[in-house]
Amino acid sequence: MKLITYDINKKYEKAVAYFSMEFAIDQALKIYSGGLGFLAGSHMRSVYDLKQNVVGIGLLWSFGYYDQTRNEDRTLRPTFTRKFYYFLEELDIDVRVRVHNQDVKIKAFLVKPEVFGSAPIILLSTDIDENDYLARTITHKLYDGNERTRVAQEIVLGIGGTKVLEALNHKVDIYHMNEGHALPLVYQLYSKFKDMDEIRKRVVFTTHTPEAAGNEIHNIHFLQEMGFFNGLDMQTIREISGYQNDDNFSLTVGALRSAKIANAVSKIHEKVSNEMWSGVEGRCEIISITNAQNKKYWTDKTLIRNLDEHEDYELVARKKHLKKLLFDIVADQTGKMFDPEILTIVWARRFAEYKRPGLLAYDLERFENLMKRVKIPVQIIWAGKPYPGDFGAIDLFNELIDMSHHYQNMAVLIGYELTLSKFLKQGSDIWLNTPRITREASGTSGMTASMNGSIHFSVDDGWHPEFARDGKNAFTIPELDHKMSIEEQDRLDNKNMMDILEDKIIPTYYNNHKKWVEIMKNAMTEIDIDFDSGRMAEQYYKKMFNH
Repeated sequence: MKLITYDINKKYEKAVAYFSMEFAIDQALKIYSGGLGFLAGSHMRSVYDLKQNVVGIGLLWSFGYYDQTRNEDRTLRPTFTRKFYYFLEELDIDVRVRVHNQDVKIKAFLVKPEVFGSAPIILLSTDIDENDYLARTITHKLYDGNERTRVAQEIVLGIGGTKVLEALNHKVDIYHMNEGHALPLVYQLYSKFKDMDEIRKRVVFTTHTPEAAGNEIHNIHFLQEMGFFNGLDMQTIREISGYQNDDNFSLTVGALRSAKIANAVSKIHEKVSNEMWSGVEGRCEIISITNAQNKKYWTDKTLIRNLDEHEDYELVARKKHLKKLLFDIVADQTGKMFDPEILTIVWARRFAEYKRPGLLAYDLERFENLMKRVKIPVQIIWAGKPYPGDFGAIDLFNELIDMSHHYQNMAVLIGYELTLSKFLKQGSDIWLNTPRITREASGTSGMTASMNGSIHFSVDDGWHPEFARDGKNAFTIPELDHKMSIEEQDRLDNKNMMDILEDKIIPTYYNNHKKWVEIMKNAMTEIDIDFDSGRMAEQYYKKMFNH
């Protein structure tokens, strides 16, 4: 069966299979949780734009990540609703994998390129009548909290995805693991090649996070028992993985030893990754290809046209219109009427502790003074999804909701997925990014905000240092020593952030309109150069696939 229905550009003829646990392609296809999915979605759209020979491989999550709803008291309630997608094409193949010594049947579905303007994407499901209930639950929920389920998902993605491509007679030159989840594909390839050097010629790896939770470690005997190594005996597993004596098997280390080349997702992340994994014997080289986002999908076309035509008045008017569209959602969800004339700050991304969603309110007295300004006021919106098992993050989300009841100019929104994300980026003036320094591998939400004239206000981490000219196209919270205590980091970052907000950002917005518009325009123009995912998709071919 021919999966790619467009004419492939000769520059990109090498056939690539792109394995990812999540893809954020469209609001209608809820198979993603956050940044990894948003990145994969933009990559697949740019594959289509550039006509590259790439096929995506993912899992069809029956219940998605989760649906973010509210309890009666307006606190967060994670709910799980079965999804149906009538735009998927079922593929007529019979593929099975072994999970914990049981045969599990996989059904494959195709997202055709023309549906969303993306690379073809094959989605795998075990939630079918031929499987027992336990096997069906493997593809129920993205990032299931149960360790056995999580490993089973990785077996289905890596081994199942590789077998599906073989069953379809689809030629693959390069297997691209977007994070370590798809590592079992290496052991499926080993059954064919019996030689790790041959496998390394065909495998590349992208590492996305320095966070421990994103670099999974499991007991090697447990993984063998689950079927992660595709039936290999322990002696062979230890020989080909380099885990001769250690039983704590890291998926990231396994991937670094199995690939011909790996990439980090920003220049800073390249440095951090090489330091993190410096002691790993037999690992491949780690270079950097900075993440990017698909401008064509994310931008308001009228706003871009106003920019291109140098119509400042129309640019500002369009931005106010986009703010009104966002504020309709704020009113609908919270009953609060926001004003498009007022400076609007947004903090929105996956709710995780290291991203510090509550940093703005760290000094409560100073935060209260900010929120009670009358002459030059601000409006602040929070949005994002905590992991449903991360009770600390959920508590913080609920604390912010509770706090918002005291301020008419503060809102906490639910339903942070592609559509709301787009409204927030197009309708905000400031896009706030506050992770602890060195903990943000890349972070891409600020890119799509900048594309829509929302100025990135961030710690100097991830992609930000590669783009930001402080006070010219962005605002930067100054770097501090990340080795000092967390409490001291938070205190200093909050102080520096509030100083910049009060002394630079708010006065510029209200008192120097011309300069504000200039910063907006610089952000929109300069983000286009290096942070559209067309550049990224091309670099993957040049630096990784053709390496």
